[in-house]
Amino acid sequence: MAIVRYQPWGLLNQLQKELERDYRNGGEGSIATAEWAPAVDIKEENDKFVLHADIPGVKPEDMDISMDDGVLTIRGEKKTEATTSQEGYKRVERSYGSFYRRFSLPDSANAEAISAKSKHGVLEVTIPKREAVQPKKINVSTDE
Repeated sequence: MAIVRYQPWGLLNQLQKELERDYRNGGEGSIATAEWAPAVDIKEENDKFVLHADIPGVKPEDMDISMDDGVLTIRGEKKTEATTSQEGYKRVERSYGSFYRRFSLPDSANAEAISAKSKHGVLEVTIPKREAVQPKKINVSTDE
């Protein structure tokens, strides 16, 4: 059994480091700063990573997807809502506002070939993997 040092402030130190990093990056935080956060599924296949985000009501022109330093950023804004007013009461059925999600990608991700499409309220981002670098066999010749 290994002896592990107890660090009661470990999580707080990690949070502080993340907040400092976000502050240095222009104050753009994580999903905590967004008004809502879409549900996201990420799966790895042999040749690619596939990300699915539930973003009903968000038009493609209201989304911004970017890749910088191994971090995929998805942000956007939902501008529609259904409001009903009758006899002194008001009901809003839809969530609205901006969203912001960031994902760290492994070194095997090919940032140059990322593609995205939106269909029926689901955003699909496909991140191909780089081809594996194969070792090169070098033949040794003799001077005879």
